[in-house]
Amino acid sequence: MATRRVSIKGIDQRLLLGERGAFIKQMEKVFGCRLFSRGNWVILKGNKDLVDTARNRVVKLVDKARVGSLISEDDIIGSKIWEMKGKKEKNSLQDREGITHLFGRKGEILPRTKGQEIYIRDMDRYDIVVCIGPAGTGKTFLAVAKAVQALKSGDVERIILTRPAVEAGERLGFLPGDFKEKVDPYLRPLYDALYSMIEGERIRRLIENMVIEVAPLAYMRGRNLESAYVILDEAQNTTKGQMKMFLTRLAPDSRAIITGDITQIDLPEDSVSGLIHITSILKGVKGIAFCLMTEKDIIRHKLVKDIVRAYEKNDKKG
Repeated sequence: MATRRVSIKGIDQRLLLGERGAFIKQMEKVFGCRLFSRGNWVILKGNKDLVDTARNRVVKLVDKARVGSLISEDDIIGSKIWEMKGKKEKNSLQDREGITHLFGRKGEILPRTKGQEIYIRDMDRYDIVVCIGPAGTGKTFLAVAKAVQALKSGDVERIILTRPAVEAGERLGFLPGDFKEKVDPYLRPLYDALYSMIEGERIRRLIENMVIEVAPLAYMRGRNLESAYVILDEAQNTTKGQMKMFLTRLAPDSRAIITGDITQIDLPEDSVSGLIHITSILKGVKGIAFCLMTEKDIIRHKLVKDIVRAYEKNDKKG
């Protein structure tokens, strides 16, 4: 038996342990050891290997609570890193050769699902990664994190974030302002992901210096995207022609991540999604990886999983 302690001095313990310690039992179940709080300490007892690993996971949860964030059950489950039973699992991110960790403004970004783990691995190993899955699986967030890491390490000289400006039930022409002001709302999720990685003033300078570019997909036509990490988001709303145009922009020293949710296509009914099209014609092409996520990889509010399942069940009936 081994005992380890983690200081929780100065944090609101309800953020870490839940109301009346509701998360204690959840942590014990996930981490495989005894866990309880005493004053300004969280105390862990059990098998030495399990306790040592669990302590590192608890430290990550404490760091999140220390900045005022409420811990969720998904945080606890995600912090397990798949196998904590004292034996190495070949699918563990930490055991995979050559895979790097990602960091944001609040520290290390760890995969919280198996699908996210595979996604990060594929982004390390392939020049083009196509990630398909429902909303809330972290497709865009992790892609931006990887792009920022590549920029900081000098692997690329710039980041290009793009989306097709497709109307989702609304009419673009009725929005106020010039063209840029009309399309900026469509690009807002890309800015949000950037702000999770880089301080706001620095983002502004990088955009001014064209180190980071956020633009509609139409702006990519005719360009040669050299030394760039390029992310095409909401790719389910590209046509076959737009997807071909995008893929043929890449230079030898560039990399591309393509993300989309094929259950939320906003194209006219007579149009074929470019994202669906490439799943058949590019499958098996060397250097391209296809990463498929499911509702099991959703990390937003737990009701989002139930909502996605309900829609899938309804679609099958139809």
